[in-house]
Amino acid sequence: MSDRYPDVPGAKGPDGTSQDAAEAIAPCASHLRCVAMRSLDRLGEATVLEAVAFAQVARESLQPRFSELRAMGLVEPTGARRRNPSGKRAAVLRLTDKGRAAL
Repeated sequence: MSDRYPDVPGAKGPDGTSQDAAEAIAPCASHLRCVAMRSLDRLGEATVLEAVAFAQVARESLQPRFSELRAMGLVEPTGARRRNPSGKRAAVLRLTDKGRAAL
């Protein structure tokens, strides 16, 4: 992962596809983080997939932004978990005070 993560999208693996994906999304990452934060603001709290559905943005584009926002201290887990469409239990997230201030 980049030493500039979470400010710059990260990448994993040695084959280069992850790095290519991170470079491709980088120009949009800041906007997508705002979309993610606005979704949580409107919903109050949500799982990542609930926020993705609300925002009507491709999961592959928005889901990684939540990891970046958590690393930035703008989003935090509530401690609750809910089942997502696959049946697995997913963490429920909310904006932190820092996240609300950033909006």
